[in-house]
Amino acid sequence: MNVRRPHISGAALAAVAVLGIGSLSACSTDSAAAGGGRFDVVASFYPMQFLAERIGGDHVHVTTLTEPGQEPHELELSLRQRAELEESDAALYLSGLQPSVDEAIDQAALKTKIDAADLTKLEDHGDVEHDHGGEEHPEEEEHSLDPHVWLDPVKYAEIAEGVGTAFAKADPDHAADYRKNADALVDRLHALDTEFRDGLKNTKTKVFFTNHASFGYFAERYGLTQEAISGVDPESEPSPARIKELRDEARADGVTTVFYETLVSGKTAKTLADDAGLRTDVLDPIEGLTDRSKGDDYFAVMEANLTALKKALGAR
Repeated sequence: MNVRRPHISGAALAAVAVLGIGSLSACSTDSAAAGGGRFDVVASFYPMQFLAERIGGDHVHVTTLTEPGQEPHELELSLRQRAELEESDAALYLSGLQPSVDEAIDQAALKTKIDAADLTKLEDHGDVEHDHGGEEHPEEEEHSLDPHVWLDPVKYAEIAEGVGTAFAKADPDHAADYRKNADALVDRLHALDTEFRDGLKNTKTKVFFTNHASFGYFAERYGLTQEAISGVDPESEPSPARIKELRDEARADGVTTVFYETLVSGKTAKTLADDAGLRTDVLDPIEGLTDRSKGDDYFAVMEANLTALKKALGAR
């Protein structure tokens, strides 16, 4: 997840702007027209898009850099996306998740840059990857803070509150509405937290298997133990020793289900399930919506996750 990305210098972007000034001007005009004079926010991926839309309401025009169905960790920004970023009023992103986005926003001459990682406390769950991946990845040690905070409703509420404050400061004419919308979203997230606490309080097992280690904050919040087949990087391959370890643990801890997700291959999860005689089900890390989730939003997917977990953990 934390590999080096191709660097595009400011000079290169300037050259593109000069050579393609007509197309970029049209892009700027289209953006203004699409926004209808509203506060124009570029969100890095779905959890940031959801916050911007809920808190901004009718006053904000939101675009996202990560398309539906696209795995956000692998995103590489096009020159057009970088140009659109330059034309926006604000960027809302989560540093540490998408290196190409971090780089582009760092280079962009934006007045308002809202980093969700600054609005709550990130934790180091890197030991999941380093202990169980079967390989050493020294280059990842400097980037071991887990970015998957949106799966913890309490931490996500902290971010929502901070986004409301940032929107109010950047667009003071609508500050009261931003704060009102943020307060309503925070209340809804706290209600969701209560629902998860109640639903997962009494279960036969507290251990669940996931495709990759995206549920660290979630597991800590609700007293569960996440065991990831891969590490924090969804594309990393587990070692044979890790597969055997999970198979043995499934028997010891009464694990019934191996969860896979929507945006990356579930092949390894299904192989483990077949090998250990377990079921498979979806536990969605909500890194992005897919065509199958049209009409759903963050809350709908989290409700589906709760239903799946209650069944897998034997909730009483």
